[in-house]
Amino acid sequence: QVQLVESGGGLVQAGGSLRLSCAASGSFISIAQMAWYRQAPGKQREFVATIIGADSTNYADSVKGRFTISRDHAKNTAYLQMNSLKPEDTAIYYCNAFVKHTFSTRDYWGQGTQVTVSS
Repeated sequence: QVQLVESGGGLVQAGGSLRLSCAASGSFISIAQMAWYRQAPGKQREFVATIIGADSTNYADSVKGRFTISRDHAKNTAYLQMNSLKPEDTAIYYCNAFVKHTFSTRDYWGQGTQVTVSS
């Protein structure tokens, strides 16, 4: 089993910044991919950013140029640096990891961290 624990959420004014962290722990061979998703009230969960392998990244159009995903492989931790935050970025942010075990590959989710951006 793998546990993903997010941290770093909070309340910030529009234009401000936050840095989210997602730490993976448990028994596994490696983590192939880590990503961030978010879910705003009354909306479906949506993709935010992903990092594949060492440094291949991809972003939702709505966050390009403002958010940066990165990863510390030694710590099995992913980060999401969020700058120039907007009220529409308000959501619960979830970490996702695609994890390789000895005989299988599985998808895991964290419990989420709340980000609230005030206008």
